[in-house]
Amino acid sequence: MATNKDVVEKKLTFRKFQDGVHTYENLGNKIFQQDKSHKCPTYVHRTPPCQGSCPSGEDIRGWLDIVRGVEKPPADIKMQEYAFRRSTTANPFPSMMGRVCPAPCQDGCNRNNVEDFVGINAVEQYIGDQAIAEGFTFSCTEEMSGKTVAIIGGGPAGMSAAYQLRKLGHASVIFDSHDKLGGMMRYGIPSYRTPDAYLDPEIDRILAMGNIEVKLNTSVGKDVSAESLEKDYDAVLWAIGCWTGRALPVPNSDAPNCISAIKYLEAFAQKRLHVTAKKVVCVGGGDTSIDVVCSSRRMGTLKEELPNDIKPENILKENSAQDEKLSSERIHNDVTLTTLFKKSEMTAAEHEVHDAMREGVQILDEVMPLEVLVDEKTGNAYALKMAKCTMKEGRPEKIEGTEFEIEADLIVAAIGQGGVLDGLEEFNNGKNLIDADRNYSVPGKPGHFVAGDIIRPHLLTTAIGQGSIVAETIDQYLAQVDLKELKKRPKVDVHHFNLLEKLKESGLKPAEYESGSHWGSDSKEFSVHNYEDRSAQEIINTDKMFLGHFPYTPRNIRSDVGPEAENILGNFDERLKCYTEEQAIEEAGRCMSCGMCFECDNCVIYCPQDAVFRVKKDKSTTGRYVDTDYKKCIGCHICSDVCPTGYIDMALGDH
Repeated sequence: MATNKDVVEKKLTFRKFQDGVHTYENLGNKIFQQDKSHKCPTYVHRTPPCQGSCPSGEDIRGWLDIVRGVEKPPADIKMQEYAFRRSTTANPFPSMMGRVCPAPCQDGCNRNNVEDFVGINAVEQYIGDQAIAEGFTFSCTEEMSGKTVAIIGGGPAGMSAAYQLRKLGHASVIFDSHDKLGGMMRYGIPSYRTPDAYLDPEIDRILAMGNIEVKLNTSVGKDVSAESLEKDYDAVLWAIGCWTGRALPVPNSDAPNCISAIKYLEAFAQKRLHVTAKKVVCVGGGDTSIDVVCSSRRMGTLKEELPNDIKPENILKENSAQDEKLSSERIHNDVTLTTLFKKSEMTAAEHEVHDAMREGVQILDEVMPLEVLVDEKTGNAYALKMAKCTMKEGRPEKIEGTEFEIEADLIVAAIGQGGVLDGLEEFNNGKNLIDADRNYSVPGKPGHFVAGDIIRPHLLTTAIGQGSIVAETIDQYLAQVDLKELKKRPKVDVHHFNLLEKLKESGLKPAEYESGSHWGSDSKEFSVHNYEDRSAQEIINTDKMFLGHFPYTPRNIRSDVGPEAENILGNFDERLKCYTEEQAIEEAGRCMSCGMCFECDNCVIYCPQDAVFRVKKDKSTTGRYVDTDYKKCIGCHICSDVCPTGYIDMALGDH
């Protein structure tokens, strides 16, 4: 009789035999025989792979442990606020990132080796939305340095840097060419994914810290010169983003109705576009191309041909706007996305690809553009000539004899972006980008720093992480530290859990160090005698963990209320529903707390010598839940073997 489908799907992957292993091993020989090396347990903090995969460097394990109730907040702080504080040490936009980040943290999650990753994004959205609902604010020093930094660009990199600089006591002035702050979060991603109702409060919360001035509708290089910034400010940060798109590398791609994705989405976000072309073809495959095609399906088109003055390409060219009344006349249009890759290998998030197809977008994969076909009389594109292709060494190769044409009234290129450096040519590296060194200084330009897409277009969370690092560099520069002397950043460059800070917060600050020689420190109050922090050097993997501890627990997937193809027109409602408190706690409970004790008691229960014991409640806190009596320990390593999180190493006694 065949095995039940549910049983097969719930079979835990780590219990499978490895290829080539056919014999039963007596685990007792490994577990219940003492370690002849006489090593004893040491409690070792390592970085979990979710955190190591996060470009913002968030303490993800930390705020998941707070939400689930493992790490307790101080008595006067609610769980939601404490989790918010921990999350925003690295990222001041939890509500935004919980919605739109493609979540490399979830790809790295060790829980994938059990059944499925933890829904990190969904819990982060809950934290961010609760912070807005309850009006949580940022705390910062009142003591200011007297220094002011000019930040060019109010997107994720610039705002992140302003936030981190303010926490360090430095003022800033943000220059932005748009009429609102937010950068790509506002103008590069449709509002049904980054709603203003959540973006505005997250921006306002940063500005409410004070000593952050904003100058909108101001283009540096045009309205303000770089030289004047050098004179008026103590440092300059270039976080200008990339607001121009690459054209298709094929003949006739300069036709009037061939436009860039970034300008198209910007006009849509500014509500200058309400309807679009009848036949839209977008070339891409990343998240930006998904935003283009899904926005196009929502806008729809008109039954009659669009008058020339309100065609999308002319709205972009003239920087004008369509009449909002056109939205009442919308009808469905044909929207196609073409990509060089297989659907399963597109760089866009998998769920975004599925949503696009559900919303009526046709996706043609493994095809390449060959030529834009233009009307000889008008010069406008009427079709895109394509062919099937294969990828070889990262480049597409046409399959002969597979050519075909796609009719198009509008062709949108979503194949890359560059910066607008008019008036700033001295910073241009020849690729319409700005070079950066390892600490995000501009080489050869003392006092100038750079972060975000203008270095290399990437994720929003990458820009946020760079904003944090560059703030530290600027802080050192303002303190007149020679940047050439800066130490190399840690191998795992993230915001780590700090046991000493946790002990201070819990009223357990170690005593002052006693000078003199000491034989052993286990009875001394000035040290944490059996704890080692390797988080800046090591990311823990499942080889060091006891996965048998974790039962099959399916992921609690956020409700997706996105529209179907037939009712897509004009539907700009947000697609993802936020967790309830109960759902957030339940999903956070799936976190395996890799590299940090989560107080399961396995080591206490299984120690045959009663050598491992719980720390007294008045001395206990996160990371200091258990201790070892080394007079009783025989080095049997059972505690290490049964530790689910890999927090225990048989290392004391290593030379």
